[in-house]
Amino acid sequence: MSFAETLAGLLAKSRHTVFFGGAGVSTESGIPDFRSEAGLYAARQVYGHAPETLLSRTFFLRAPEVFFRYYKENLIHRAAAPNAAHRALAALEERGLLQAVVTQNIDGLHQAAGSRRVLELHGSNWRPYCVDCGARHTLDEFLDPARCAADGVVPRCASCGGLLRPDVVLYEESLDDDVMRAAAETIAQAELLIVGGTSLTVYPAAGLLRYFAGGTLALINKTPTPHDNRAQLISHSALGAVLSETLALLP
Repeated sequence: MSFAETLAGLLAKSRHTVFFGGAGVSTESGIPDFRSEAGLYAARQVYGHAPETLLSRTFFLRAPEVFFRYYKENLIHRAAAPNAAHRALAALEERGLLQAVVTQNIDGLHQAAGSRRVLELHGSNWRPYCVDCGARHTLDEFLDPARCAADGVVPRCASCGGLLRPDVVLYEESLDDDVMRAAAETIAQAELLIVGGTSLTVYPAAGLLRYFAGGTLALINKTPTPHDNRAQLISHSALGAVLSETLALLP
């Protein structure tokens, strides 16, 4: 029996299924993984620092011009569209076969595909806010050069002139307690946990797997992960193809 056939059978029987995904979910939409070798090289060559430095709270406060130039040029992909994996997961939720998506991504593509219960561990590009007055802004406003400081890069609040920032978790910042708690609870309830497009090496997000006590852990990732020995099902095929095939096999 193939991986997709086995997974389809498990999905049909599971009363609570959760998908946990990372950057590899969105690479099929053309969004590069900034932690990849190419991403690390480009960051150092063009901006003079590693991504972990560029995306840190300290760097955001110390060198906002470089921070926002890197962020806008590398972390926001307005033209990206949901791929086969996003669409399959949304379809599974629509059919009542998937109870939640837990994602490390900030691109909003799960919601764009139609997923409704999405727990965004690292926040979202789509709801920037003012660090001074707390006012929410749209992504268009965040990117509008006319709303930026004289440098044309650092975004400013239309209400108070304060600094805007993306509603994402930077290095040196803690993940949102409420989101982490909700993710841990839904993973703890899962009978089937599907993990896809993540190396499971980025903490504390990867630590959520310790809450899973269900019957089947299914891993779909192009490379091995530190948790492969825990999985009952493993596939190194493309995530979108695997999930699409699985969906097609369901009655």
